[in-house]
Amino acid sequence: MLAVLSPGQGSQKPGFLTPWLELPGTEARLRWWSALAGVDLVHLGTEADAEEIKDTARTQPLLVAAALLAAEHLPMYDVAVVAGHSVGELGAAALGGVLTSESAITLAGVRGREMAAACALEPTSMAALLGGDADEVVAAIEAYGLYPANRNGTGQIVAAGAIDSLGKLAAEPPAKTRVITLQVAGAFHTPFMAPAERALAAVAGASARPTPARSCCPTWTVRPSTTAASCFSDWSARSPRRSAGTCACVRSPTSASPR
Repeated sequence: MLAVLSPGQGSQKPGFLTPWLELPGTEARLRWWSALAGVDLVHLGTEADAEEIKDTARTQPLLVAAALLAAEHLPMYDVAVVAGHSVGELGAAALGGVLTSESAITLAGVRGREMAAACALEPTSMAALLGGDADEVVAAIEAYGLYPANRNGTGQIVAAGAIDSLGKLAAEPPAKTRVITLQVAGAFHTPFMAPAERALAAVAGASARPTPARSCCPTWTVRPSTTAASCFSDWSARSPRRSAGTCACVRSPTSASPR
């Protein structure tokens, strides 16, 4: 296995951790991580409904916990590169040896709470633009005062910003594009998340940073790094407001050589 990619919000499903609790030690570990994150990960991963696990403050530590649990059962010995989308980067940082599991869970809890608080400050959202010329799509997004927040794949760019501006973009989209409003709490990966970035930076500096075990690929630089300082600086504090180029980062590991 060449690379491990950790997903972000939207990948969670009701009850998706239920089978994992049958494995020895899993429930105890989730309860310990729950204490660190400030949310009940056992409940969220087994009994909570879709609406409850859409809450940013709950979803983020839940997904990081899921990534860490899954990695325990993967052949990580030959993995050369780790990467993640949005909050998935904290899980990837732990798998890469940049953070301890406890630090990743704790930071995910802080990140989720602070991003939820930032979303409550003013009405913002996100919308995916499918198709069209990429340069024209970005130009149209910026013309409405919006931000190109994510590049989720070839032919899909996510716009984020004020809800009224997103409505205007949807009413007059770029040529050959389709606009899909996303069910999210706010404009993630934009300057609207600056308060969350500041709050996360205030606590991230004290997190443990072991020597990385493998290369880490932040989704906005798309440059694998092997130094803890570089990976940690890119991922942990800045990710709430930095745009995420997932498709490019997914391509990057294919050039790595297996160990």
